[in-house]
Amino acid sequence: MKKIPYILIISFLSISCEKVFLGEDEVNTPINNFEIFWKDFDQHYALFHVRGWDWDSIYQVYRPKVNEQTSDGELWDIFRDMIAYLDDSHTSIASPPPSSRFFISGSEEDSIVEKEFSIDIIKNKYIQNYEDIPSVVAEENIALFGNVKNKDIGYIYLEGIETIDEGFMDDVLSKIGHHKAIILDIRNNLGGEDKFAKAIAGRFAQEKKLVYTVQERNGPLHTDFGEKTYYYSTKSGKEYFAKPVVVLTDRITVSAAEVLLLYLKSFSQVTQIGDSTAGDFSDIGMVRFLPNGWQYEYSIMMFLLPDGSSLDGIGHVPDVQIRNSVSDIQAGNDLVFEKAVKYLFDEYGIE
Repeated sequence: MKKIPYILIISFLSISCEKVFLGEDEVNTPINNFEIFWKDFDQHYALFHVRGWDWDSIYQVYRPKVNEQTSDGELWDIFRDMIAYLDDSHTSIASPPPSSRFFISGSEEDSIVEKEFSIDIIKNKYIQNYEDIPSVVAEENIALFGNVKNKDIGYIYLEGIETIDEGFMDDVLSKIGHHKAIILDIRNNLGGEDKFAKAIAGRFAQEKKLVYTVQERNGPLHTDFGEKTYYYSTKSGKEYFAKPVVVLTDRITVSAAEVLLLYLKSFSQVTQIGDSTAGDFSDIGMVRFLPNGWQYEYSIMMFLLPDGSSLDGIGHVPDVQIRNSVSDIQAGNDLVFEKAVKYLFDEYGIE
């Protein structure tokens, strides 16, 4: 889940002594911090193989830049560049006060993508009779449903895959399930928990089928993984929707939101419209600590499709590619949403 690393900043407030985590024998030098950092990734990060990264080359490039006189600022820049190479938003690093620095890999373009979507435009221009979803809003995410103006199309927006009630989709579908189609909007969705993704998808599932497998890194070689865990699509809940579904995505659709898409795109009535998703599926391992007090996290799992291929670093490629520009949003237009409505008319005659 992409939101988790932000908790690292808060956690520094509760750290009274580095030795609580690091022990008495850790040597706090730039060289030792670098060696621990590089080696820990080398032995435990899960995605070198599927993403095609050469971690040894990172050592060769950056180790010569570190010596006993390397400043904290210089070392921070080196570590930031090392994990930026991984382009994986489940990988992050943070330093405690007074510097309080924080960096998530793969997030450099997020500020632009955020401006290419506006839920206010959706509410004010395109939908009506909308309601918040309290059990999801309670988790500090925007979540609502309604119907498209003057169309026989329902609409659901989820900013996260988090909820205090897995059955919320039953209530939503009981109110908009009579429509001929649904637009499920998960743009700017930062993820959440995979179990909720499965519960949401269960309201659209057609049959039980293998969707993906997960393996955890468990050895020194980059190809060392444990046994596979198999995940299947299954019907769940009281309400069911078998009519056309269009899912809207962008480059910030990430993590559990991408797991939701793993399920949904295995159903024939689902079409993805928008931009490719982030391509970051893995769960995050436990927080790691360096002798200098810095904290970091990384991906520890490999998600594979039934044919053995991986979408990590690629993301879900949409069936219909379209992306808003910032100027589109500034003008009050959501071309991605409009494309979804047009697609439902062109393909199914829904209006």
